[in-house]
Amino acid sequence: MELADSLEVNRVFPQVPTRDQIDEYRRLSAEHASGVAVISTVLRNRDHAATVSAYLSVSYDPPTLLVSLYAESRIALAVAESKSWALSLLTAEQKAAANWLASPGTPIEGLLSQIDFRRGPATGNAVIAGALAFFEVETTAIHEAATHMLVVGKVVSMGEDASWTRDLSPLIHYGGDYRRLRP
Repeated sequence: MELADSLEVNRVFPQVPTRDQIDEYRRLSAEHASGVAVISTVLRNRDHAATVSAYLSVSYDPPTLLVSLYAESRIALAVAESKSWALSLLTAEQKAAANWLASPGTPIEGLLSQIDFRRGPATGNAVIAGALAFFEVETTAIHEAATHMLVVGKVVSMGEDASWTRDLSPLIHYGGDYRRLRP
């Protein structure tokens, strides 16, 4: 029996995917482990921030990043208008910050009041203290993709805040939950 014969063959989508196919896509996509980060920006003297796991390095030369944001979210609208943002890659010990900034209905006022952060040197956007790495980015392009915005930008500042130890682990999103790498 061939491998293809042993797999369930229900992968071809109609013109518009069904709710079951969307749910199956979400389940299968959760099999991808990804790092967890916080994206932040300042718009009209107000901090905006959210947890993200859909980001990637586009290019090393010049340093370029991409982040995927739900197009109707406050953070997407703020990032699109502000034209700059910071991305802080979280450690496993920063799970509480990730949970807080991923929670629906977080307040606009005082959003970062319970999170230790500092201002990035190039953009003034919030950089999460103790992050594995941070990048300050100026937006160069925004692309619509289904329900999301793909925001591309050039890195204008970067660094690290976490002191390396043997037990240091990035915060990972896998299987619909946050996890850590085992040392």
